[in-house]
Amino acid sequence: MGFFDFLKTWNSKLADRPKYLYTETELNEYEAYVEKSLGHYDQVFHELASPDIHLDVIIIPPTEENPFYKLVTMGAGACPMNLPEPLKGSGLDYAEYVIFLPADWNLSSSDEKDYWPIRDLKNSARLPLYTDSWLGYGHTIQANEDGSPYAENTGFTATLLANAVGFDGKHLSLVLSSGKEICFYLLIPIYPEELDYKMKNGADALLDLLLEIPGFPVTDTHRENAALR
Repeated sequence: MGFFDFLKTWNSKLADRPKYLYTETELNEYEAYVEKSLGHYDQVFHELASPDIHLDVIIIPPTEENPFYKLVTMGAGACPMNLPEPLKGSGLDYAEYVIFLPADWNLSSSDEKDYWPIRDLKNSARLPLYTDSWLGYGHTIQANEDGSPYAENTGFTATLLANAVGFDGKHLSLVLSSGKEICFYLLIPIYPEELDYKMKNGADALLDLLLEIPGFPVTDTHRENAALR
């Protein structure tokens, strides 16, 4: 059983936990910020059952300027993460997650070869809650406990978190009127060799290699392996 499949079995145990929700004001501010920073959208994948946080996924469609989908979680930032003591008060307590997909990606399919990036978004967003921990820049998450890929159509076996940027090229960070500061992290699916390279050389070094690959950071299930260049 995969790591995240195992976590799903915890849903019944989470039934007595409070639900973490944005207030109406926070939600309005969040939606406005996403539109301003990443693009206009009309479509949202609404979550029907939410045992802990209510986690929707915003779908920003491809444009001439950005010919790819931008998927953004909405709801993870309502729940504070459990940061290590040295990082408390650093503004890293709340996070939302982003992934870029090609314009021809089939978002209406429930087949795992099409759905895994959305599952990756949702699993990543819930991981800090389920593990009473946190996620931030440079962290990596394995797709499955046994090291197998996300789906049969790709060799990616893990995800690297990097700082997401907006139209202005600056790191996305939203300070709500309530005082919460929301960090945005870009999910970058990676190969096992890239994970090994990151563990030995650091996230910055791996990102430098990935930035040399055409089309990055849009997810390409068959992209070149940066660690084997």
